[in-house]
Amino acid sequence: MGHGKLRKFAENETFSCLVQQAGDDTIVSKDEKGRLILKDHPLKGKWNGEMFKKAQPIVLELGCGRGEYTIDLSRREPENNYIGVDIKGARLWKGAKYAHENNLPNVAFLRTRIEFIESFFSEGEVSQIWLTFSDPQLKKENNRLTSPVFLERYRKFLSKGGVVHLKTDSMFLHQYTKAVCKANSLNILSSYEDLYAEGGEGPVWEVKTFYERMFLKQGLPITYLSFTIDHEGPYVKPDFDDKYWREREAPRTTNAHDGSLRMHSDE
Repeated sequence: MGHGKLRKFAENETFSCLVQQAGDDTIVSKDEKGRLILKDHPLKGKWNGEMFKKAQPIVLELGCGRGEYTIDLSRREPENNYIGVDIKGARLWKGAKYAHENNLPNVAFLRTRIEFIESFFSEGEVSQIWLTFSDPQLKKENNRLTSPVFLERYRKFLSKGGVVHLKTDSMFLHQYTKAVCKANSLNILSSYEDLYAEGGEGPVWEVKTFYERMFLKQGLPITYLSFTIDHEGPYVKPDFDDKYWREREAPRTTNAHDGSLRMHSDE
């Protein structure tokens, strides 16, 4: 591990706006048959009382990376409290450092695996979820952040009528999520297959992530979908042609750790 990462990890420990899971064992245990059991974090149900200066609706950004989207939204919408979630401490460092140094009252960050997210929030505690440029997981349906597996996790803490926002360059993930909504009779509020070509105003159009700006330079259309997950009974998998949409998925490049460009297609 490089000295730069070690320095960031050390600084992360000093940021009061950053909550870090000490290790998987603090959230997960196993029963006598070896099945995972999630344990509640001490902040579960207490974020507005113990983390933020003012009790307001809580909005999560799952897979927030460097946190620039979380911070920008918090400045535009001070009536909400925002929490950026990611597992990469070196990435979270940038957003947490900015929020700490600028004493932002409605911003926090959480370092954990998204599959453990229900351990941190209680029923009705969250009003909105943002998924910004999530990995489309072309071959692993249950790993997609809009799969029935994850919607079931979100349902445990998202308030009734709470909204999930999906902003992505992946037409595969966009179409898959629409299919999930159709299969489960979920209410789609907005749907754009080329967000900036179709025009509009507000944070959806005005706030851009690091990767979003990169993909726009490559000429890739940005899609957007918002929907509610209110649903009785278990969520079901959609009738979705994975192969067809995988073949239509546009290749894109992202910055690798060494600063070079890395090609992504059928990952």
